[in-house]
Amino acid sequence: MGGASMIRIVIVDDHPIVRSGLRRIAEEDRGITVTGEAASGDAALVALRQSVADVILLDVSMPGTPFTETLRRLREEHPTVRVLVLSAHPEDQWAIRALRGGASGYLTKDHSPGQLLDAIRRVHRGGRYVSPTLAERLASQLGQDFVGAPHEQLSDREFDVLRGLGTGRSVKEVAETLGLSPKTVSTYRTRLMEKLQFKTNADLVRYSAEHGLMDYVGSPDKNGEQRT
Repeated sequence: MGGASMIRIVIVDDHPIVRSGLRRIAEEDRGITVTGEAASGDAALVALRQSVADVILLDVSMPGTPFTETLRRLREEHPTVRVLVLSAHPEDQWAIRALRGGASGYLTKDHSPGQLLDAIRRVHRGGRYVSPTLAERLASQLGQDFVGAPHEQLSDREFDVLRGLGTGRSVKEVAETLGLSPKTVSTYRTRLMEKLQFKTNADLVRYSAEHGLMDYVGSPDKNGEQRT
């Protein structure tokens, strides 16, 4: 089923059942072939050194390296590979940040198999794939009066620190998870506290809960492993 005209994809998701389902959907299309799979962002980078790919299907919530850092490294190390983000998170939580980070599309997992295949083909052709709702939101940002959620204005690293502290973790724990020094995390904490006009860590936790940002890198899953 190989050939120069085939769209070669690598599936990156930490759930084997999800990867299996995505593989089955993709390979039902005669123009698509799966050349690799990975269960984390770090494993995806290794897989791409061993497998040729045109499009990566990248999950947001996985163990190990934070999503924003994984996306940055993918774009830096494999600039010609298109990234289609798949997520269980609503678009208003992750989509705009993913697109700003270099993703070619964002698709929530409640979409149909047909929509997934359409998205793969579109990003492979060099286009962008977003839902009509997200397209409208992006268009609204072109207006001078648009005001998004406060956390959308944070840098990726500030956002990662927000998500970490927002789970109630200590500065030291967040530093270990992100591979930073506690001093650096404290600096980011000060910046985001100023930007969000917060006074205490309780404000961070409350805000994270209200905006669905609690699914954080480093949070243990049911097997005791670290999740993003």
